[in-house]
Amino acid sequence: MSVAETESTLRGYLGGLLDGGDFASFFSDDVVWITMETGEEIRGRNQVRDYIRALHTGLFDASPELKNVAFGDGVAILEALFIGTHTAEFAGIPATGVSVRLPYAMSYDVSDGKINTLRAYFPITALTQQLKEAAAAGSE
Repeated sequence: MSVAETESTLRGYLGGLLDGGDFASFFSDDVVWITMETGEEIRGRNQVRDYIRALHTGLFDASPELKNVAFGDGVAILEALFIGTHTAEFAGIPATGVSVRLPYAMSYDVSDGKINTLRAYFPITALTQQLKEAAAAGSE
């Protein structure tokens, strides 16, 4: 897959993600999401779509702020900020209403115009620590 084809696929995906469109149409049927810090894997177009939606609209009222995107032949890397408000239980922590702002990176494997693998370099430990501190402060 050429760099131009990879870029076109990723730009379509990101446009759908940011604008509330059908971003999952850019996933292969057997797409895999891997959270690199924990090793958690989610497989399948609908399952990965639902996980991403839950992070942005179910567990948090959040959106990514894109910083940098780089494209290669069948690969792409994204740097972004996760900016949002904690609105539902996450990692056993009830909704705190706290605002979070965390840097993260994603890598994507792309072939035949579809994303096959998403690797999330997302700071889960830092996020849960922020939420725990907010929950503890709220209960004092």
